[in-house]
Amino acid sequence: MSTSATVGNRFERRRAATRKALVRAARQILAETGDTSVSIQTIADRADVGFGSFYNHFESKTELFDAAVSDALEEFGQAIDKRLRETDDPAELIAAGFRLTARMADSHPDVMQILRHNGLVHIHSDKGAAPRARRDLERGIAIGRFTSVDPTIAVSALGGTLLSLVELRFSRPDLDGEEAAASLAEMALRMLGLPQGEAREIARHPLPHGDD
Repeated sequence: MSTSATVGNRFERRRAATRKALVRAARQILAETGDTSVSIQTIADRADVGFGSFYNHFESKTELFDAAVSDALEEFGQAIDKRLRETDDPAELIAAGFRLTARMADSHPDVMQILRHNGLVHIHSDKGAAPRARRDLERGIAIGRFTSVDPTIAVSALGGTLLSLVELRFSRPDLDGEEAAASLAEMALRMLGLPQGEAREIARHPLPHGDD
């Protein structure tokens, strides 16, 4: 490898590391307070990078915080995917998604706090749970598992219910999170057309093994 290529690769690695540090700092701020009015200097200090480095990667704080939310949403979606990779039934995928989200309030509190503070405006994002939910809904409708509904409207309903569950887990830690998640999953399945008994059973199936 030529010297210029080596220098170029080192530069790209450092550039990527700086961007990652800025996104990580923004995620920490979102998880802790949700306050996007902090100064760029505060973000740079937390990321341990120079103030000028910020504008090498982002044009504004809005762009950075959007990137931070997208990063957290994708981490959330991938965590759910990993746990449910062997599950095929769209109804089970929807129900298990609710229940795993409730558990992630304990296992991934930073991600869930970001979802809590910023999730509403990202219900139809192309990151996180939204595209996965739409995929499962469309497949469920296609195979007759769910009633024929507008997938966009259904994603809105499921997303709003999921966000209410996240808020419930943090604002009411005294409640049984497992039962709350199962109950909301049951309601979601009934909304999609499953009979009450089947919805209740699926919402309480043993979850696939894995780390929560």
